[in-house]
Amino acid sequence: MTAGRTPTALTVAGSDPSGGAGIQADLKTFSALGVYGTAVLTALTAQNTRGVTGIHPVPAKFVGLQLRTLLDDVEVHATKLGMLGTAEVVREVAAVLTERHPGPVVCDPVMVATSGDRLIDEDAVAAVRTDLLPLADLITPNAPEAAVLLGVEPGTDADDLPDQARALLDLGPRAVLLKGGHLGGEESVDVLATRDGVWTTRRPRVATTATHGTGCTLSAAIAALAARSRSSDWLPLVEEARDYLHRALEGGRGLGIGSGHGPVHHFAGIWPT
Repeated sequence: MTAGRTPTALTVAGSDPSGGAGIQADLKTFSALGVYGTAVLTALTAQNTRGVTGIHPVPAKFVGLQLRTLLDDVEVHATKLGMLGTAEVVREVAAVLTERHPGPVVCDPVMVATSGDRLIDEDAVAAVRTDLLPLADLITPNAPEAAVLLGVEPGTDADDLPDQARALLDLGPRAVLLKGGHLGGEESVDVLATRDGVWTTRRPRVATTATHGTGCTLSAAIAALAARSRSSDWLPLVEEARDYLHRALEGGRGLGIGSGHGPVHHFAGIWPT
């Protein structure tokens, strides 16, 4: 493997033909933030801005072959994990992460799409909990995903988030960014928990229906910034990633893509207006 000076990030996730989430969103985010993007596909989906109509998993052994072949040649400075889909794929990815160390690992435990479609089965949830979370440097669940991982009812108030974030730390990750966007209100409240403490970050909520891919985009932005800075100091990385997502949400209102939950604008401020 040749050491590279160009900051490089890897996304391991499913494909979204509409371009707003998954691998497509991750690669756009990496590019927007000045990072070279590499990708390993875990599933093909049939989806658009209105929902998911089908999922075709990539066999676990082939996911592992993609990963090992890439990492034999390319130096990766940070890795983002998205939709893995099946328990077999989760375990295969965990095995490769145990063998190799492709930079800090940002795990977005994708379980439910913005449209409400379930994207992961129960066996895969259990595998994420036991096999993957202990290998993650940062996990980025939303409130419903946190509840699934913890086996509790979803929080209904921002005040519930710190305790749930601390409980998620007990599952093994080095840090937790618990996203409160599903809770509503005038502000979007997220909670970052590490072994050193708990911080609450707030942003004004953007009034928009262009929210497709917000979770993918935020976790990809954190991974890109980690690759670019060669750092895992999560608080400043999370704040900068949230600033990027805020711009993308505001820009998404003007894209006019699809008739459902449109995508955020990954290149807001970069494309000519």
